[in-house]
Amino acid sequence: MNRLLFLAADFLSRPPGFYLMIVAMVICTALVPFGLTNVVTYALSVAAIIITGVVLIQGYRDTAAIHAKLDEIIVALNETRNDVVGLEHADPEEIKAKLAILEAEAATSDGS
Repeated sequence: MNRLLFLAADFLSRPPGFYLMIVAMVICTALVPFGLTNVVTYALSVAAIIITGVVLIQGYRDTAAIHAKLDEIIVALNETRNDVVGLEHADPEEIKAKLAILEAEAATSDGS
């Protein structure tokens, strides 16, 4: 199921998928004068839900890719600490605590 969702999100986030959604919306709009307002409302609601899902999936993929790249940089640099690698999987409280520590260290090193 995940593979299907990622494939659909990938297709709909590119120009051909966008054009398909535009065509579907134009068809729905053309059906309104024929008294199919309920069908149009339903179709556009489903389209809005699909678009929201596409945005969320693409955002997840982008964020995951950025985290992987940043983790690679952290691991590649000998001077960095590796304890922040994978921090995106921690509890929000743990992330806030680590962020506070890092900001305090940055403030201390700026004054040096």
